[in-house]
Amino acid sequence: MSTTVPGTPAPPETKTRGATGWLSWLGINILHLWPLALVLIAWDLWVVINDYSALIAPRPWAAISDVITQPDQYASDTLFTALMSLGGLVVGTAVGTVCAILVWWSAALSGVVTPAALILRSVPISALIPIIARLVGYDDKAVFVSIVVITFFPSFVFVLSGLSSIPAAGRDLFAVMGAGKPQLLLRLGLLHSVPNLMISVRITAPIAVMAAILTEFLIGQNGLGALFAEARSYRQWDLAWGTAVIATVLSVAIFLSARWLERRVTDRVT
Repeated sequence: MSTTVPGTPAPPETKTRGATGWLSWLGINILHLWPLALVLIAWDLWVVINDYSALIAPRPWAAISDVITQPDQYASDTLFTALMSLGGLVVGTAVGTVCAILVWWSAALSGVVTPAALILRSVPISALIPIIARLVGYDDKAVFVSIVVITFFPSFVFVLSGLSSIPAAGRDLFAVMGAGKPQLLLRLGLLHSVPNLMISVRITAPIAVMAAILTEFLIGQNGLGALFAEARSYRQWDLAWGTAVIATVLSVAIFLSARWLERRVTDRVT
């Protein structure tokens, strides 16, 4: 039987197990990237079989090489798109959660909020972006607002589903104890909705990247979408395809991060 003195560093074997667990997590997520590898192989075969020149479509290795050898061309725009996507995702999720709480709280508010949310969801993203730009300006604010508008709906639906499915036993217990609706919401409803909320974050994460790039492409001055538009205008095809590669990697990375966060939060709550 071994003893450990409080305040001493963790034994080496504990650190080894932690490193092994991290490597195992990394390996599992790399295995999930096989669809991306399949796309790269299909892309290369498509170019070779059709005998396309680099002016029409470069091979994937040329685009990837351009990203690796000239990272300064992509760094600032990649960071801009990533920050915009994450910021819009966080704010959109918060807006959707607040709207879900309002609908759950009041039937009168439900009659106002739910139709508005459904109307926004039914409008195509390509039609929403010009309207948003007209309202807030043709700059980076329009990119952020577009991401928020596009990403709020999943959290609205999932959080409302969690609030609506609070167990009857829990409602009865809170009623017997004399708790009001605020206590029911704070102590039971929100906790019961956390797994649903994390599912919405996982689903919405890649959509946030797509919304950011599309808005940047149409009206933005910064970000991967604007970089792609500029590269296409000047027929810099390696740069354009390299931008597409980075956009794909960024979308996959944000999705995997959201899934990891979902598992961590759900394990803590359940």
